[in-house]
Amino acid sequence: MTDDLAAFGLARHEVRLVPHDPRWAPAYRREAERLRQALGVHALEIAHIGSTAVPGLAAKPLLDIMVGITSLEERGAVIPLLENAGYEFRPHDTLPERLFFIAGAPEARRVNLSLAKLGSAFWRDHLAFRDILRARPEVAAAYGRLKADLAQQYPGDRLAYTAAKGEFITGVLAAGAQQVGQAGQGTSSREASSRRG
Repeated sequence: MTDDLAAFGLARHEVRLVPHDPRWAPAYRREAERLRQALGVHALEIAHIGSTAVPGLAAKPLLDIMVGITSLEERGAVIPLLENAGYEFRPHDTLPERLFFIAGAPEARRVNLSLAKLGSAFWRDHLAFRDILRARPEVAAAYGRLKADLAQQYPGDRLAYTAAKGEFITGVLAAGAQQVGQAGQGTSSREASSRRG
């Protein structure tokens, strides 16, 4: 990968949080452009997700990107395109709703890339959670405290760390959905992605 991703790097199973880095957002924009060029018409939308997408939130130094595609049946077309761009396909991912790729050496992984059907529950939930954290500092702060505790508890077990965040994330999404329902309106995740990416 290029020096554009110098702000990122995490060993495969390591859980380590660092303070928010202002280089993360421009690094995302540069990598998103590389992905647009690599994927061409297959990339319907590209979004910065995960904690590095939330200003002020501590995060693992690992860039999370999500690309919206028409269908996961496009795998035969997109896998070689991304491999040519330096990504490694991970066919045994635990989440069937996405195609998962990584970039960077095993001791310094830099990018987690998820390809998901545009508008799917996977797509909507990831954008909704990001947008709630961006809009509600008190929720982001609570999430930051939880992550710090879990990073101490699971410093070498990223799967356990991720699983332990599940209840919090599910609760935030459920509360957000209830608020939108009560208001009778709300900005869709897709619209939010287009504006905030």
